[in-house]
Amino acid sequence: MNAPDEIIHQSVRLKIMSALNAQARNGAIDFPRLKAITGASDGNLGAHITTLETAGYITVTKEFVGKKPRTTLAITKAGRKAFEQHVAFLRDILDGGAAATEE
Repeated sequence: MNAPDEIIHQSVRLKIMSALNAQARNGAIDFPRLKAITGASDGNLGAHITTLETAGYITVTKEFVGKKPRTTLAITKAGRKAFEQHVAFLRDILDGGAAATEE
């Protein structure tokens, strides 16, 4: 049985990774859209982004559009692989695999 990825398993980080994984290859999501998707506050979302970035699961790009700052996020190859493995772990639980191995 697969093991959970404790970095991704937290609910806000799982939402972030799900949203980023749904993007086409090299696709990115900007901070305001991710904030709307997760329902997290600026500070809370920022902390979770830092955790995912430190783990190498996402990249963060900061730039200026005109005079306004813009932060965009994208999933890395390592992040996509970790997310897929975590989803496999969750599917195993949902399919009853965890119960079968515990008996």
